[in-house]
Amino acid sequence: MNAPPQVAVVGGGISGLAAAALLARDGMDVELFEQGELGGRAGRWAADGFRFDTGPSWYLMPEVFSRFFELMGTSVEAELDLIGLDPAYRVYYEDHPEPVDISARTADNLATFEAIEPGAGARLGRYLASAADTYDIAKRRFLYTSFTSPWDLARPDVLTRVHRLVPLLLRSLQSRIERDFADRRLQQILGYPAVFLGTSPDRAPSLYHLMSALDLNGGVLYPDGGFARLIDVIAATARRAGVRIHTGARVEAILTDDEGGGRVRGVRFRQGEQLLERAARWVVAAADLHHVEHDLLDPRLRERSRRWWSRHDPGPGGVLVYLGVRGTVPQLAHHSLFFTRDWQRNFADIRMGRVPDPASVYVCAPSKTDASVAPAGDENLFILVPVPADPGIGRGGRDGGGDPAVERIADAAIDLVADYADIPDLRERILLRRTSGPGDFADRFNSWRGGLLGPAHTLRQSAFFRTSNRSRRVEGLYFAGASTIPGVGLPMCLISAENVRDRIRSDRSRAAAPGRRSRS
Repeated sequence: MNAPPQVAVVGGGISGLAAAALLARDGMDVELFEQGELGGRAGRWAADGFRFDTGPSWYLMPEVFSRFFELMGTSVEAELDLIGLDPAYRVYYEDHPEPVDISARTADNLATFEAIEPGAGARLGRYLASAADTYDIAKRRFLYTSFTSPWDLARPDVLTRVHRLVPLLLRSLQSRIERDFADRRLQQILGYPAVFLGTSPDRAPSLYHLMSALDLNGGVLYPDGGFARLIDVIAATARRAGVRIHTGARVEAILTDDEGGGRVRGVRFRQGEQLLERAARWVVAAADLHHVEHDLLDPRLRERSRRWWSRHDPGPGGVLVYLGVRGTVPQLAHHSLFFTRDWQRNFADIRMGRVPDPASVYVCAPSKTDASVAPAGDENLFILVPVPADPGIGRGGRDGGGDPAVERIADAAIDLVADYADIPDLRERILLRRTSGPGDFADRFNSWRGGLLGPAHTLRQSAFFRTSNRSRRVEGLYFAGASTIPGVGLPMCLISAENVRDRIRSDRSRAAAPGRRSRS
């Protein structure tokens, strides 16, 4: 009996874990190598009775998670306890004293828009209907695909919508929003999802108005135990499928055959003091693509030059602030957004390499929903401040011990939240503080330019314009994660894992066909 094919997966974030699990489920012999702890950006930190998710905090596109677990022979209901949030999130504004709550119920959101701007409720209804239809076609034709053939898009359901899809690609999200809504508060609610895509409303194609179908139409969920729990469950699923997982194993090279190219033959990794090699016929690099090309491959095998990278957008960086706060903070919801008056300047500053001041920020307070993340009666707060993707901004630290620029940004964000939400004693109630900056993202995750999420979803970095999930120069080398199709965020990374599984499955089938030779 032939031994099952050997696969090495580089990186133990959600895309690496999911790709490993799916390939093992296909009968392949899979090993995964992670330099740190499992989860990647979806990490964890605990101290003094507080437990923090250190990265993703929004559970959107729930059907993507359901699909993954079903492919693995289980269900999301069996693996996770999902809690619906209501309000889905709260929005504070610089020049309006009363926040706006976004509900889990669409009808309530229509009423909220109508109360702020007469006629906006009906317009939001039409906007959400368009968003839902666009989301449906995107899932079927633009997300679960590797764009291996132009005929992939020549489907009746795409062709009948061409007259609508083309303008959505050519017009910005901001212009689409401004066409229907005049009040800046409503524009900001509808434009903020662009940040989930690593870009701004004026640079994201209006195709991405589909994001509003996820929060305004579908509500927002939270996995009990947090996103660290989600990672643990996916890792356990991978192990049950037979994946061998190595943590503390830093891959230093992707090895190719003796001709210096042609085909992968394995990986070289460092574990402790040992430098080891593992043979593999397929390698899935679920790490930052810039790092893979410039640090793990022979320079002759790079597909993208330094000039190519310099002409592409890494998306924003971020300063993250983790706070343990004495007592409750009733002014905050589980998710709260804080928008400055001139948030367009915030985005422009980030593109120009300047730290916004004041900066619009996001706050997650999971202790509103999950009692396990903070001591009884206290709050767990996570603050995200978008900044330029620049490791030079610095690294964070414990209790104000990070680099000066990072701590100044954190201080300003804490003061802004206290001001907008009327929490005058917030700073005095901080029991525990830790920060993280773009330098930490470069160090811990090999993130290109210290980016927070991955390459921005501008038009030229979206859909079939985004980097492919298979190497053109090295047979047997595939890519998964936020750097490649379909894009950034936990659901997209899960989809990227399935796309890689499908592509390897297809390449193996072609290679096995009599008289045919494949790149796989």
